[in-house]
Amino acid sequence: MAYDLEEQEKLDALRAWWDRYGTLCAVLVFVIVAGIVGWRGWQWYQGHTASQAMGYFEALEGAAGQQGDDAVARIKAASNTLRSDFTKSGYTPRGVLVAAQALQARNDLDGAREQLEWLVNNSADPALVPVARLRLAGLLLEQKQYDQALAQIADAPPAFAGLYADRRGDILLAQGKTAEAKTAWEAALKAFGSDPVAQIVQLKIDALGGA
Repeated sequence: MAYDLEEQEKLDALRAWWDRYGTLCAVLVFVIVAGIVGWRGWQWYQGHTASQAMGYFEALEGAAGQQGDDAVARIKAASNTLRSDFTKSGYTPRGVLVAAQALQARNDLDGAREQLEWLVNNSADPALVPVARLRLAGLLLEQKQYDQALAQIADAPPAFAGLYADRRGDILLAQGKTAEAKTAWEAALKAFGSDPVAQIVQLKIDALGGA
């Protein structure tokens, strides 16, 4: 009989504990399970989104290697989808750069400019923004919009000091500012150091003669 009483006391204690903490335990279990399910769902979503973005990027690359108005339309369509639906994907800024280069090669300067301006203002990859600015400056130089071109390369990241100075020299020369162009190219030479690109910059300086 003592054994039965002892068991009954344990059951009573367990019921009392459950009455007090049972709801809390159930809530905690629910939160944990929901968190696990949510995390796995998020991982699936991320993987699915990355796969879709990669598909559009590959479609863009394929269209960039083709010719004709249909290819241009596919380039722009793929880029627009990447920009609107996959803004934070790593494929998007790279796809936009590919689109800009392909459009510029087809002499669609306004189309290429629109791509690069979007990248400068919206890229989720800050490492590609200096590249976009450099290319945009070159494109604006082609369009003879010199002040806007110079504005794109006003502040050079250390890794782009030589390239920005070289492009600044090109723009200044196009404006007829020969002495300032030479100064910019000399700065580029200093930044490039022993890089083979420095030889090209030196040829530009030599072409100025005694200017």
